[in-house]
Amino acid sequence: MHYQVRPAVVADAQRISQVILAALLASNARDYPASVIERVRQSFTAAGVEQLMQRRRMFVALADGVLVGTASLDANAVRTMFVEPSWHSRGVGRQLMAVLQQAARDAGESVLVVPASITAEGFYTRLGFRTVREQLDGEERTLIMEQAL
Repeated sequence: MHYQVRPAVVADAQRISQVILAALLASNARDYPASVIERVRQSFTAAGVEQLMQRRRMFVALADGVLVGTASLDANAVRTMFVEPSWHSRGVGRQLMAVLQQAARDAGESVLVVPASITAEGFYTRLGFRTVREQLDGEERTLIMEQAL
């Protein structure tokens, strides 16, 4: 299926927050303790998402006009890549990543970096990313992955 991917606008912030929170609770909560999920959750309120829009190039994926995924690009780093759980494994994330990859290329980047949750490691590996190191912040383990563009 083909999804419409477009830049996020402030009016999307509430729905982006909902998608992120749903994905955190449905997917990431299996791999991280509740304290980590709660800390991350607090960063992605609608107001928090609006603040991120000021600093990053944020995109949304729509299926029949409904926002089902989001991802952002901060220079050459992929950030806030989340898909509504009921839309997992339908190509939403893959299409969002294709848009981010092209945006990074257009900006002259030669490498795309993603600080990936352990939950998302398989997804990024299937897209051709490789783990270059691990980062531990308290109980939160993040994989720093890279892909040449």
